[in-house]
Amino acid sequence: MDFSYLFEPYDSIVSRADEAFQQIKEAFPECIGCEPRCADCCHAVFGLFLIEAAFLKRDFDQLDEEQRKAALKRGRDADLALEKLEGTLRSFKDDPQMMSYSLARARIRCPLLNDQNECVLYPYRPITCRVYGVPTRVRGVPRVCGKAGFKKGEEYPVFDLDGVHRELHQLSRELLERNGGKDPERASLLLSMSKVIKTPLEELITEISGGSGTGS
Repeated sequence: MDFSYLFEPYDSIVSRADEAFQQIKEAFPECIGCEPRCADCCHAVFGLFLIEAAFLKRDFDQLDEEQRKAALKRGRDADLALEKLEGTLRSFKDDPQMMSYSLARARIRCPLLNDQNECVLYPYRPITCRVYGVPTRVRGVPRVCGKAGFKKGEEYPVFDLDGVHRELHQLSRELLERNGGKDPERASLLLSMSKVIKTPLEELITEISGGSGTGS
C-alpha cells in the first residue's frame, strides 16, 4: 500500500507543531510544565486520524518484538478501560455536561507508554501529543495542560489544533480515495491507539471505507 505521496504534507504539519511548541516554550519557559517522564498527556482519551494511524503503524511495526508485545498487552488493557468509559457515557446520554466531565476526567493509559513512563514511539508521536503542553484551540475553545503555568486572563500564543485537524482530515480523505475507499467522508472517523497498533493498515482502511470503522 503506497502512501508515500503524503509524506511531505504530513511531515510539514509535524514540523509546524514542533516549531510552535518550541517558540512558545522559548517565549514563556516558566509556563511550560513538560519534563522527562511526565506522562499526564499519556493518560487521556483521544483518537487518531487515518493519516496519523498510517505513519504511526509503519514505525510501530519496526519496533522489536518485545516492545510490540508489551504495547499490545497495554492496548488490551486500554480497550477494557474504554469499554467501561463507554458504559459510563451511555448512562449520561441525557446529560451532556456529565458526559463532557466524564471524558475530561478519564485516565486511560496510552499503549505506547512503557513502564519507565517513556513513549516507545516518541519521535513519531501524534500531533496532539506534540502540542499538549502549550495553549491550543480545540473546537474553538482555548485549552491547556493542567500542569502548565499559563494564567487565565493573560494573552498567550495559541496553537490552532482545529486547523490542523482539518488538514489531517483532508490527508486522510486522500489516503482513502487513493486506496479504493468508497466513502471518503468517513475520513472524519477517529481511531484509538490500541486499534491502530494491532490492526494492519489495509484492514483499517477497509473497515473505515466499508462502514465498520470505529473509534475503539
